[in-house]
Amino acid sequence: MASTCTYQFDTTIYKGAVTFPTQLFINGEFVDPVNKGTIDLINPATCKAIARVSLGDHEDIEIAAQAARAAFKEHWGLKVSGEARSKLLHKLADLVDANTDQIAALEALNVGKTFHAAKAMDLPITGSLLRYYAGWADKLQGKSIQTTPDKIGFTRHEPIGVVGAIVPWNFPLSTLIMKLAPALACGNTIVAKPSEFTPLSALYLCTLIREAGFPPGVVNIVPGYGDTAGQAVGESMIIDKVAFTGSTLTGRKIMEAAARSNLKKISLELGGKSPSIIFNDADVDQAVKWAINGIFMNQGELCVAGSRIYVQEGIYDDFLQKFTESAQCLSVGDPFSPDTFQGPQISERQFKRVMDYIKSGQAEGATLRLGGERYGTEGYFIQPTIFTDCTPNMKIVQEEIFGPVAAIMKFSAEEGALIFHVPVGNSFYGVKEVIEQANNTTYGLACSVYTKDIDRAMRVASNIEAGTAWVNFSNWPDLGLPVGGFKQSGMGRDLGEDALENYTNVKAVHINIGIKI
Repeated sequence: MASTCTYQFDTTIYKGAVTFPTQLFINGEFVDPVNKGTIDLINPATCKAIARVSLGDHEDIEIAAQAARAAFKEHWGLKVSGEARSKLLHKLADLVDANTDQIAALEALNVGKTFHAAKAMDLPITGSLLRYYAGWADKLQGKSIQTTPDKIGFTRHEPIGVVGAIVPWNFPLSTLIMKLAPALACGNTIVAKPSEFTPLSALYLCTLIREAGFPPGVVNIVPGYGDTAGQAVGESMIIDKVAFTGSTLTGRKIMEAAARSNLKKISLELGGKSPSIIFNDADVDQAVKWAINGIFMNQGELCVAGSRIYVQEGIYDDFLQKFTESAQCLSVGDPFSPDTFQGPQISERQFKRVMDYIKSGQAEGATLRLGGERYGTEGYFIQPTIFTDCTPNMKIVQEEIFGPVAAIMKFSAEEGALIFHVPVGNSFYGVKEVIEQANNTTYGLACSVYTKDIDRAMRVASNIEAGTAWVNFSNWPDLGLPVGGFKQSGMGRDLGEDALENYTNVKAVHINIGIKI
């Protein structure tokens, strides 16, 4: 039975040992699952096993939910002040900061993201998220409303109860904290299911949660498969709300499970097929750098990836040449190498999925300008890949690939005009049509617009159906601004003050100060 694991890292950028339990974390203790299930984790850079961890099932989720419910009633929820919750979240943030190297090493080993990216981006965001919502914990307040001279009322924002969080494998810790921090700040308890592919950083976090002093049962972590443990979260009659990040297909299943059970509240951050629209007056060099980051960051395994790139004809050739040269220079390989930009895909299944999309693009007539092959002979590495001559209905243009694959298309327009131009070739659009094409998917998560014309930037950003619009950059979230999708990219918002709405019920209290009958 899995119990603890120790990793001795001996790399050029991190040397040290990391030891922690690999069991389920329920009611403040590391425990074995009811059915004694385990799973072998694979290092995606080597395809070799790195650990065996406990695997939760329906029964374990229910036990964790019962512990969370008891904790909510006995020593959390409305019984703990916002100030006390804030102090615990700040303490956890301090512990995350103090263990940044250890957590970054686990993310590089388990996820395949680079150690540098995990340390320089993921972990600082994680600590900042905890502190941001720690600041909100004692500021959750309603409004006083005197509706008539004889009656006054006010609203209260109360915790929902037990929150179920289901998080993906691409940003396992920061996405977990994106749910956990606001949920705890609002006074909820939580049952979290990390991906069966990448549970290590979440399990390590459990040791920090205990050290920070959270009461038992307030946070419970149960790694497991989506169709068992994840389904149990959706179906539980004890869990009051589900916060999910992942695929649109799974989001639908969660909605169905919530409807069939106790009609629990849900917030869903789902798939994306984000467009980047680059106009003639854009700074080409900056647009290239941001577009490279937009699609190839984190191996292309991010829901807001700018995978559809529309470039105006006046700079198309220059952009395409510079974008291709930059992509050719990206260093692919060992996540622990200080020079690596792109690591491996998370699993053999995901590797095959991305390769199938590349074959589809070729079969449907797109031009493979760069990449399209496995990189190296070991691990799930894929070369940075660029397609041109893409048409709107191709799978690589319509569907989320979740890998390092960019589709580049050309459009034409008079300067500043929103008019249609007759298409030339298979991938030539006017400005009005490029907006239509940008909106021509089932998704609506994010977009990027590159131009020096502020009127055009505002006009185009306003007309793209997406929850986030970046102007002259990409993939750079701000903790104070919400993240979420239009259309089939989800409902509800993470980050910012808006995320707090996911984790509270609003109660109206009416007080009679003079009405007599």
